[in-house]
Parts: sequence; C-alpha cells; structure tokens
Amino acid sequence: MSHMTYLEAIVVGLVQGVTELFPVSSLGHNVLIPALVGGSWAADLNVAAATSPYLAFIVGLHVATAIGLLCYFWRDWLRIIAGFLTSIRDRDVKTADQKLAWMLILATIPVGLTGVLLEHEFRVFFGKPIRAAIFLVINGLILYAGERFRTQRSRQADAEIAQQRAAAARPADALAERERVGSAASGGTAPVTAEASPPAGSGAKHAAPRSGAAAARQDEVQLGIEADHRLTQRSFLDALLIGCAQILALLAGISRDGVAMVAGMFGGLSREDAARFAFLLATPVIFAAGVLKAPDLLTYGKGDYGPIVAGSILSGIGAYLSVRFLMKYFRTRTLTPFAIYCFVVGLGSILYLQLR
Repeated sequence: MSHMTYLEAIVVGLVQGVTELFPVSSLGHNVLIPALVGGSWAADLNVAAATSPYLAFIVGLHVATAIGLLCYFWRDWLRIIAGFLTSIRDRDVKTADQKLAWMLILATIPVGLTGVLLEHEFRVFFGKPIRAAIFLVINGLILYAGERFRTQRSRQADAEIAQQRAAAARPADALAERERVGSAASGGTAPVTAEASPPAGSGAKHAAPRSGAAAARQDEVQLGIEADHRLTQRSFLDALLIGCAQILALLAGISRDGVAMVAGMFGGLSREDAARFAFLLATPVIFAAGVLKAPDLLTYGKGDYGPIVAGSILSGIGAYLSVRFLMKYFRTRTLTPFAIYCFVVGLGSILYLQLR
C-alpha cells in the first residue's frame, strides 16, 4: 500500500484548510492537485481508491477544519447551543438564538442524509480529475451567476446594513474629531472632560480601553449577534433551501460555501449574512463528515499518522485564518474573483489533463 509523504500532507492540508472556506471547492482541489502533479502524488493521493491512505487523511483534514471554524465561532456556538437547549426545555422557539439553532439543524438534514446514503457513489464516480475540473468550471459559473443575477432583496439588504453602520459610526467620528480639535488647541494635550473621567464608584476599571485586538474581536462578536438577528427574520423554508443547495458540494469541484451563499442571496440575504450562515452551517457538516469516517483513520491510516497530524494542523490553522479574512471580505466585496479563479483553473486543468 502506498504511503503519504510529509510534503504531500503539508501541501494538501494547507490547501484543504483554505479552500474549504474559500468558495472554490476543497474536494475539487483534493482531487486535482495529485493528478496535476502526477508521479507518486497521483498514486498516494487517489481519493477514488477504496484502500488509499488519502481517505483517512481527508477525515483528519475535515475534523481539523471544523475545529478551526469552532475556534473562530466558539462564542456564537455557545449562544446557539444554549438556544437549542432552552428551546427543548421550554418546548418553544422564541429567541433569535433558539430559532437560529433550529434553522441550522434543519438545513443540515438534507446534505447529511444524502452524504450518508450516496457518499461512496459520489466519491467514486465524481472523484475523477477530469470531472472535478469540469465541475470547477461549473462552480465558477454558479458563483458568477449568483452575483450577476442577485435579487433586489439581497442588494437592498446590503444597502440597509451599510446605512446602519454609517449612521452608527457618525457619533463616534464626531467625538474623535472633537478630541482631535481639543488636543490641537491645547498644544497636543487633550483636555480632561467629564466623559473622559468617570465618576468614582461607576465601575471605571471595567471601562478601561481595550487593546486593539480585543476591541476588534468584540466588534466581530457584536456584528455576529446583529447578523444572527437578521438571519432569524428568514423562514425555516429559506434555511432548508440553503441546506439543500449544499448537496451539490458532494460533487468534486462544487463549493459547499459557494452554493450556500448563492442560495442565501437568491433568498434575499445580504452577501455578508449569506456568508455567515454558510460558515456556521459548514461547521457541523464538516465535523460530522469527519467523525462518520473516523474508522478509516484506523483502517487505512496505519503508517501515515505523522503526515496526517502535520497536514491536519495546517488545515485547521488555514481554516481559522481563512474564515477571519472572509468574514471581513464579504462585507464589501463580491464572489466574482472566486468565480474567475474557478473558471480559469478548471478550464486550464481540463486542457492540461487532456493534452498531457
């Protein structure tokens, strides 16, 4: 039986962590990279082979990617899990956290059932490099169409969020400008005002200025809470449709997050909220896929535990950094660059595989 090298595991692990969150299909890259490199890579990393150690490696990568997502969204998941538990206790769904928990559960069911029943067939039939390249091109077209034909509701949702944030920023900007003018007038030392000096006993020690990183993370948490309230204005049917769209990601070359985002925007979500729901939805799906196939680690991973661990660590780090970047990126930017990337890489791979 072939064995993975550390170089193979490190390269594929890092690529998996990034492409699982970027809407460019991690499975498509997992299939294409070994085929494009060729040689021992094609033999060691054959996802369609039933006894390949690559199957066990992908299990490790999925678990690590889910852990990376949990590291970023852990505060959100604490709220969501608490919402689920209280909804069970109260036998009711009232709060935003309770509804979001059930939206995620409902959206996970279609792809979960399909994956359990048809995962082997999808992997064997569609795990061929040329087919993955074709579906990568199709993924690019889906992403482009999602942007080109966005609904008016989705565009309006973007505009409303931008207006709300602009309005919220104006008072802070005015205060900063007053402080700047006051500092300039006093020769560089800002005057002490009642606002700058909290009264004794008012809990000033808790109002100490936060560090830049802490302030940024707190802002991210608050933006997430606001996004979750917007998401729960949608119906359970909207969540189910987004979940059904994820089934396409069982085809190597189709991005789970990409099709979920497009489905969300088609249903009227802003681009930012569609991305957030897609990433939250991906966490249990990816983790469940890894746990479900965990026995493969023992069956096919013997002798490859070192490379599997090394690649998985990089996959988790890549996933965490990717989601941090993308949550900010999709506030103001589009899916179009990823659509172009998928189309170019997919078409180039088709030509290379056919002509080599």
